[in-house]
Amino acid sequence: MSKALVRRETISAYLFLLPSLFFFVGFVVFPMIICVVYSFLHMGLNSSATTFAGFANYIRMFQDPVFIKGFWNTVLIVVVAVPTVTAFSLWVSSAIYQMNALTRSFFRCVFYLPVVTGTVAVTVVWKWMFNPYNGLLNQIFDSVGFDWLGNEKTAIWCIIMILFTTSIGQPIVLYVAALGNVDQSLIEAAQVDGATKLQVFWKIKWPQIMPTTLYILIITTINSFQCFALIQLLTSGGPNGSTSTIMYYIFDTVYRYQDFGYANAMGVVLALIIAVFSAIQFKVTKSDN
Repeated sequence: MSKALVRRETISAYLFLLPSLFFFVGFVVFPMIICVVYSFLHMGLNSSATTFAGFANYIRMFQDPVFIKGFWNTVLIVVVAVPTVTAFSLWVSSAIYQMNALTRSFFRCVFYLPVVTGTVAVTVVWKWMFNPYNGLLNQIFDSVGFDWLGNEKTAIWCIIMILFTTSIGQPIVLYVAALGNVDQSLIEAAQVDGATKLQVFWKIKWPQIMPTTLYILIITTINSFQCFALIQLLTSGGPNGSTSTIMYYIFDTVYRYQDFGYANAMGVVLALIIAVFSAIQFKVTKSDN
């Protein structure tokens, strides 16, 4: 094959990537740059009053008690939801994988259903379950009149529980697929040598499903940091800010206070926090592998 033909085919391959590159730059890179630029401005609805703020928005952020409370609520959601979703999904997937093909498909469908169901529909069902007088939970626990979403001590845990139930579907499907790709010859050899089920899992299965685990950890972390719809529909950040998160406070700052510069600064900080958490997960899983 001549060099000219190779060069022509290479150029053609890059031309096929141009539309994707255009959309990536236009809808990912460019908005990120604009967000960083706007974070250094005082911006409101009146664009003529826009002024340079320097680091004032960032300084204000770490002196804002509402942001600090939302930050710790966000950290709580991530620290609780991410490991529990990952561990529970792996446990359920291991059990499902042992079943026959028809039963396996049934359970994968059942667990994945909340993922494809609209957030509003799922939230309406949970809101009914948490109803102080007619809710299912109060009927079960014989505590009619208790407002789960209106109590500062229980509201955030209700949000975490709902987030957990809506987040396990995709990891379960991914783990079942990953377990199906594990080299069975290695498992059979280990069993012949007298390895226990725990040893087989830890020494053979776990290293081979590590890439899937890393993907699940990162996706679940990002979804937990960006938890918004459940809070907006169920509690609106209340009671007394006990369920407010960084993502919800950004929304509130934009649509209630029209403070676009401050909201962009919080968006930049949130992106940096997610990047740090993801980098830590990459480092930990790489060292384990």
